[in-house]
Amino acid sequence: MWPLDPSRKEVLRFAVSCRVLTLMLQVLTRFLSSSTPIVYWFPAYLLQDREPLLRSLETEPWKPLVEDSPPGQKIPRNSIMELLYNWKICSPVTQYVLGYFLTYWLLGLLLHCNFLPWT
Repeated sequence: MWPLDPSRKEVLRFAVSCRVLTLMLQVLTRFLSSSTPIVYWFPAYLLQDREPLLRSLETEPWKPLVEDSPPGQKIPRNSIMELLYNWKICSPVTQYVLGYFLTYWLLGLLLHCNFLPWT
């Protein structure tokens, strides 16, 4: 093994510390997101409390799966897709919450596919 001069030691120390920091942030983010429902409860509370469109969706009956489906086979309407389709008439709080989750999803998709650290 070759002797490391001070500049190589500093570069190696910096590289290792950056990798450890990145690894810890990714692992912590994954643990918090998967084991802490509060991260999802708060936006759900905001949407349930401040979005009148969700209250109107709760009172409507379920839609059939497809036109030729057997009678009685029904699925619930997807509330999030309804909110996305009606983006312009949603409240600002709903737009912020949906915008946050869509941005997080898009950034994660773009950065992860380019081998950049993202959780």
